[in-house]
Amino acid sequence: MALALVLVIEGLMPFLSPGGWRRMFMQVLQMSDGQIRFFGLCSVLLGLALLALLS
Repeated sequence: MALALVLVIEGLMPFLSPGGWRRMFMQVLQMSDGQIRFFGLCSVLLGLALLALLS
């Protein structure tokens, strides 16, 4: 169920605003590996915090 929810959430942006999604994706391509890793780490920590709060 969690994977299905991730797919729904990930699919919302390209479905609702394909142009905005494309611009955002181009900006991500301009970031360094360190910046992308930082945002990935923040996403993981936020997800873990939400799991802890909801459990």
